[in-house]
Parts: sequence; structure tokens; C-alpha cells
Amino acid sequence: MRRIAVMNQKGGVGKTTTSVNLAAGLARAGQKVLLIDLDPQGHASIHLGVEAYGQVPTIYQVFTGRKKLTEVQQLACENLWLAPANLDLAAAELELVDAQNREIILRDAILACEDQGAFDYIVMDCPPSLTVLTINALTAATEVFIPLQPHFFALQGLSKLFETTALVKRRLNRQLKVAGIVLCLYETGTRLAADITDDLTRFLEESDPQSPWAQARIFSSRIRRNIKLAEAPSFGQSIFDYAPKCTGAEDYLGLANEVLTTASQATRPHAA
Repeated sequence: MRRIAVMNQKGGVGKTTTSVNLAAGLARAGQKVLLIDLDPQGHASIHLGVEAYGQVPTIYQVFTGRKKLTEVQQLACENLWLAPANLDLAAAELELVDAQNREIILRDAILACEDQGAFDYIVMDCPPSLTVLTINALTAATEVFIPLQPHFFALQGLSKLFETTALVKRRLNRQLKVAGIVLCLYETGTRLAADITDDLTRFLEESDPQSPWAQARIFSSRIRRNIKLAEAPSFGQSIFDYAPKCTGAEDYLGLANEVLTTASQATRPHAA
């Protein structure tokens, strides 16, 4: 089971859009996928038409030990399950301050789920800040995907993201690696987008081979600006259900296929 944390400490870069539509794209390809909403704003949940109010179980109850992960997940569409979130999750920050082993609560919950062989992929939509929730996601994940808008300031924040992954890998999760960077809100044909992409490629090529991001790839699928991607959440649908023929659906399907390809390459036996 691949465990992917979708993370960026900067908001408005396509993090939740990528989490939801990558998960939906993998599900359409026949993979069993669990999307975990770790943002107290609950945007990933709303994006899939789930409003976690009243008695609806949420990921908050997993963090407080009241429920298991299997007890809060619900089927959002074929092959895609969601562990929803709401504002209650913000309280977890305070409630876990003095909790023992608070950084590994989610990891333990996922490992219990993994023992049952229920999913091929777990995708975690992290909050746009470095909190105990984000640390839990990085401790539980084997891979980090970073959605990035190709602007100058985005590169400045990237170094902080890399520092965070290095710290978590050193102290909490030796398996963690930055597996890929997803270029979102991409404006084709602009010089700036091409220059930022070149700078990023050069930075990765010159990185310390022992760093968690040393083998990171820039996904070939660029997520182009597309109004349908912005409209889909208000209808509670992934882009594949809302506008399956638009460029946004095309781009995220390409991303899902790239992710699947990396999985098949990793498991392919080497020639003798």
C-alpha cells in the first residue's frame, strides 16, 4: 500500500484539488483508494460532497482514540473512500499537546488498516501549515507529493518544505521521501513557468543524494489553469464526474497514470 502525503505550507496552490482528483483518478483506474482529509477546513470532504456535521464520524475521532480509521471512512464513489474532517479537527492541536506519542497516532491507525489489506493507496490532504496533523501525515507516509505553482516565491517556500521532510525522516520516519512535485495552475507558453521549471530541475539534480528529495521527479503532467477545476468542489464532485472531457480531467488522469507507472516500475523485477 502506497501512503502519499500531499503537502504544501502555502495555501492556494492546488493542494486539495490535487489530493481529491489524484485519489479519484487512481480509483477510476481500478485502485482501492482512501483519501484522508487532515485539514480542519474540511475542503477535501466538501469537494467530494461530504459535509461532516452532526453524527457523521470524522478523522478527529481517530486522533482522540474514540474510533478506528475503518469506522470513520465512507464510500464517496466507486473504489474511493473518504475519512472526512471538519472544524473539530482544529481542537486536536490543543488536545494532543501533552499526549504521548502524538506524532504517530495516524501511522498506527493506518497500519491497523493496512493489516486488513483494504487499500492500494492512501492519499492524505495535509493542512496548509506545519502542525501536529502535518507531522502525523509525514510520519505515516512513505511518499510526499508537493503541489507547486511555478512562481518565484513558490521556490522560496520549497526549501522550508524540504527541511521539514528531512527533519521528520531523521527523527520519526526513515522511509519518508519526496517522490514528486506537481506543477499546478500552470500557464502554458509563458516564459516564467518554463524558467521556474528549469530552476527546479537544476536544483533537484544538484541536491545531496542522501536527502529525502534526491530522487524526486517533476511530474510530466502539468495541471493547467482550468475554470472547471475551480467549479467542481461547489458541486461536490471530482473533476472526472463534473467535467470529464475538460483539460483539468485530462491533466489529472495523466498524473494518476504517472503515479501508477512509478508503482509498476518499483515492483518490476530487475534483470539478472
